[in-house]
Amino acid sequence: MVRTGGELLIKCLLEQGVDTAFGVPGESYLAVLDALYDVQNQMRLITTRHESGASFAAEAYGKLTNKPGICFVTRGPGATNASIGVHTAMQDSSPMILFVGQIGRDMRDREAFQEVDYRAFFGPIAKWATEIDNADRIPEIVARAFQMATSGRPGPVVVALPEDMLTDQTEAEPCKPIKPFRPAPETAAVQAAADLLNAAKKPLMIVGGGGWDQQGREALAAFGVKTSIPIASVFRSQDLLDNRGPNFIGDAGFGMAPHIREAITDADVILAVNIRFGETVTDGWTLLNVPNAAQKIIHCHISADEIGKIYQPDVAIQSAPSLFIETLNPLITTTYDEHLNQIHPKYLGTLKPKPAKGPVDMAKVCDHLREVLDEDAILTNGAGNFAIWSGRYIQYHGNKRLLGPQSGAMGAGLPAAMAAKAVDPKRQVICFAGDGDFQMSSQELGTMLQYGLQPIILLLNNGTYGTIRLHQERRYEGRPSGTEIINPDFVQLAQAYGFWSQRVEKSADFAEAFATAKSKPTGALIELMIDPDDIAPNVILSS
Repeated sequence: MVRTGGELLIKCLLEQGVDTAFGVPGESYLAVLDALYDVQNQMRLITTRHESGASFAAEAYGKLTNKPGICFVTRGPGATNASIGVHTAMQDSSPMILFVGQIGRDMRDREAFQEVDYRAFFGPIAKWATEIDNADRIPEIVARAFQMATSGRPGPVVVALPEDMLTDQTEAEPCKPIKPFRPAPETAAVQAAADLLNAAKKPLMIVGGGGWDQQGREALAAFGVKTSIPIASVFRSQDLLDNRGPNFIGDAGFGMAPHIREAITDADVILAVNIRFGETVTDGWTLLNVPNAAQKIIHCHISADEIGKIYQPDVAIQSAPSLFIETLNPLITTTYDEHLNQIHPKYLGTLKPKPAKGPVDMAKVCDHLREVLDEDAILTNGAGNFAIWSGRYIQYHGNKRLLGPQSGAMGAGLPAAMAAKAVDPKRQVICFAGDGDFQMSSQELGTMLQYGLQPIILLLNNGTYGTIRLHQERRYEGRPSGTEIINPDFVQLAQAYGFWSQRVEKSADFAEAFATAKSKPTGALIELMIDPDDIAPNVILSS
């Protein structure tokens, strides 16, 4: 059958099970948009108001579903606007494919209108960046893109689509569905890991990264129950295990609690599963000596590229986390109840932060949310000091998920909430947003209105870029600069987009406002007026 390149590309995506894509239309990929017209009952394109919103949504979609989030943008400014989502997908290990309309093949290297070398531009922040020069190769490249995005350490792939290639005629057949590769652990290495753990007195397990499926989460839970090992998550990966259970001791991220710092430095064995030993978990690579830590390190990762990148492990294992934990569990003969009992109560103590100075106390707000949130609620956030509340004082468990950018990208929370609603419109989705963070993606309220994807938004308004203000006060006390924000009327803004909205100025008024918000089918925004001095709860922020 003869098709255009654009038609073949869409057929390939349908073969891979794609039913949702995010994007902003552009003249550079009109042939793809035309092909989408014929499959509207099979694949929907959610048209966002800005390319950053599209790429953020695709990243969150991939993180939530373990299937590549698909994003379409046009050449030049469209692609560069979308780069923030690609960077987030890379740092968060989320499967994602960004398709970029490209100039015609005969125009290359002339600085044509909106010309960008996408291999050079995206190469450092994507797993793979390529361009399809021949329509006959579309199935090959698409299959490889899906395999790259989902196998090993998941991540983003960028595929440029020259506009003249998309109109070429081809008889190539669509690619078959790909099967992601899951490496299994080496038996001898698993036994060596078990030997270290069985002899340990103060072990610590740290988990995180991408590529966890339900099997892996269940294996992790079973391992924790059997061994009573203390388990910490990396930054914004708290939803990997039940935070209410006895094993979870908190997240080893920004604002790391003292008991987790102690657990890391005092450990004799660290069982690191699928983590990258990044800046946050190591407090800028200061908690563990580089490259050889005093602690014995067992490092299992789904990608061989991450093992030994910074810290040289005593036992190195390349494996999917589920297969490794399932293989390791029967070999562990020691339990660590006494060690866990010394740490876990300290975690419970962190759930009770110091009272706020202002009339809206976020500690009380989070206490209420822990009681009334749906069991399968999805919480999202962008970046800022406000996100400490949802990250540290809401307990995740079962299907209660957290979608937050480990890359620290402001503006990610609203598109992530939109993506969560796209996956399941009936599921409760709560977006935590700061006033500065919110305004980096507030235009996506229009996308939510258009497609009926409205979450509940909790907007913390303190009139400042709180995180930066906090660091200024620590390093340049009394000299704030560039961090004040003069805000619009957020209540009226939300109402203009069809959201129910209310301003809350006292903690006691939140419960009623939230109950009303839950009843609104067209979404809700609750503006919480936060005292500027309440810019951080009782956590320690690294300098």
